[in-house]
Amino acid sequence: MTTHRDTLLALAAALSLSGAVMADDVTDQLESAKKAYESGELRTAVETLNFAIAKIQEQMTAGLLKLLPEPLAGWQADAGESQSGGMAAMITGTTLSRRYFREDGAEVTLSLMADSPMMPMLTMAMSMPFMMQANQDMKTYALKGNRGMLEHAADSDAYEITLMVGNRLVIQGKGSKLQDSKAVEQYLEALDLDAIQKALTN
Repeated sequence: MTTHRDTLLALAAALSLSGAVMADDVTDQLESAKKAYESGELRTAVETLNFAIAKIQEQMTAGLLKLLPEPLAGWQADAGESQSGGMAAMITGTTLSRRYFREDGAEVTLSLMADSPMMPMLTMAMSMPFMMQANQDMKTYALKGNRGMLEHAADSDAYEITLMVGNRLVIQGKGSKLQDSKAVEQYLEALDLDAIQKALTN
């Protein structure tokens, strides 16, 4: 029968192998966890391993944020943000986002959402296009073979494009103070959809 000590030892060994290419703070914590385990200080071992895991997750998140494109010519951007843990993530899934802006006040925000609760609603809307046809501010939209919708009110400078990629990923581009949807579309086109789908849903 596998014991709690066996589980700790296996986790420490696995993390030690993966930690070979990680930063020193990770490998140091893995070594400390191993020493604590060998000394019978199981609580300390668990706490130290949790710290190492958190640092590894930080590096994973940094890699995911690289999936968001750099600003287009004439634009600037905030740092990307990730929401992939805690109660909020249980409700919304994994979300990556980044805001882009110009000096004239125009803004575009990209959001990549895996396992989003929006997916069933989008699937329903895509399977019943008459629902969108009944809304004069909404029309069908497609990008690289992926179905979606474009929302824009006639008296508004805001544009919103929502795409379904596969059966688990929703990508959204929201723009404001824009003359048309071109900027939102350009940011969506800059995304590597295959890489995003592989990273967020595998």
